[in-house]
Amino acid sequence: MPTFTHLDEEGRVRMVDVSEKASTVREAVAQGVITMKPETFDLISEQKVKKGNVFETARIAGIMAAKRTADLIPLCHPLSVTPLQVDFFPLPATHSLRIEAVVRVLWQTGVEMEALTAVSVAALTIYDMCKSYDRAMTVSDIYLLKKSGGKSGTFVRESS
Repeated sequence: MPTFTHLDEEGRVRMVDVSEKASTVREAVAQGVITMKPETFDLISEQKVKKGNVFETARIAGIMAAKRTADLIPLCHPLSVTPLQVDFFPLPATHSLRIEAVVRVLWQTGVEMEALTAVSVAALTIYDMCKSYDRAMTVSDIYLLKKSGGKSGTFVRESS
């Protein structure tokens, strides 16, 4: 069983020392889903939400959040991520939007948390922009789809 790398010998929380690790290209892809009423889905799809373009606002929010992950998650290393992409995939049958973030960096640690943060905040932004129409929206299925690079190699989720 792997040991917890964020704990020292006395069980105190610490930031992992990555100074001896090689910088390699690391990439992470994460997803999240927000489900809503059919009417809300239509308003977003037809760009009729009073607050503006939901997709572009949520995209910017997800990008900004990923860049600030170290400010939100206490033991994350601050990273200069590039590129960083947030995309939306409408799922009309379920009145849902699947959000996907792809984050890449050349550094000594991975970018899984940045990708997960991007989809989380993008989903929350959609909720914020549309809550006057639909307070019952549900954010779900936030998880890592794949990651590559680093000592642990490649991970690809087997089923979604």
